[in-house]
Amino acid sequence: MVGVSLYAQLLRELQRAEVWIPWMERLIHVVVVLAAAWIVTRIARRLIVRLQPRGSHGDLDQRATTIITVLVKLVSTLIWMVAMVMSLSELTFNVQPLIAGMGVAGIALGLGAQTLIKDWLAGLFMLLEDQVRMGDSVTIGGMSGSVEEVNLRTTVLRAENGAVHIIPNGSIAQITNLTREYSYSMFEITLAYRADVTRALEVLAEAGQSLASDEHFQPLLLSKLEVMGVDRFTERGVLIRARIKTPPLQQWAVGRELNLRVKRALDAAGIPFPGVAAP
Repeated sequence: MVGVSLYAQLLRELQRAEVWIPWMERLIHVVVVLAAAWIVTRIARRLIVRLQPRGSHGDLDQRATTIITVLVKLVSTLIWMVAMVMSLSELTFNVQPLIAGMGVAGIALGLGAQTLIKDWLAGLFMLLEDQVRMGDSVTIGGMSGSVEEVNLRTTVLRAENGAVHIIPNGSIAQITNLTREYSYSMFEITLAYRADVTRALEVLAEAGQSLASDEHFQPLLLSKLEVMGVDRFTERGVLIRARIKTPPLQQWAVGRELNLRVKRALDAAGIPFPGVAAP
């Protein structure tokens, strides 16, 4: 009977317009606030994206993309935090104790989450110092891959086999960037001791010249092949080294093509490799 009585009393209260109309108005205000936050977020995202330089600027484009991605996330988070506070205020929640509590929680967070703050500060300095950019090929803590995301707390790498490495920025002690401004395709080959090394160096230079003359590979080369000569003697044979300068991320394509051309040229010249019987 008590439940029926309470239910009947609730129905009578809801039938009174002065009870539910104010709440409907508050709900409408909340919907408007959330819709405005969504619209402002979209506008802010578009305005920030427009800051990216137009045209092809190489390294500048990579750095702009990295900073803009982080900036969009920060601005979106700030807008939605303000929208949530305004929505709670519209629903008659007293947000002042909440804001004060956030200040106290911030102090506690600073004391208890030092690792998190360390990650944020490290990520901030990584962006300011332009240490890595999205698309760079890097090695961090023994893990290599292409940079997919640079956030304030973490850096995300995509390895060659598709594995994703998520690295806290505060734990990064050293970054090896393989794609800053330019790269080198390093060439090494071991020839048998009985091989004509002088002729092998000539063949290597000719292969480099052939590569530089190829219209398809000319845009991928920043210099001619630099033949360093005989680097050292190993148990298997004579080690010859060379290198060629390329734009970032192009060293692997150039290196594979150079390997193919050198192998064909050495075979044609009859220059033996270790363990291969003389013809």
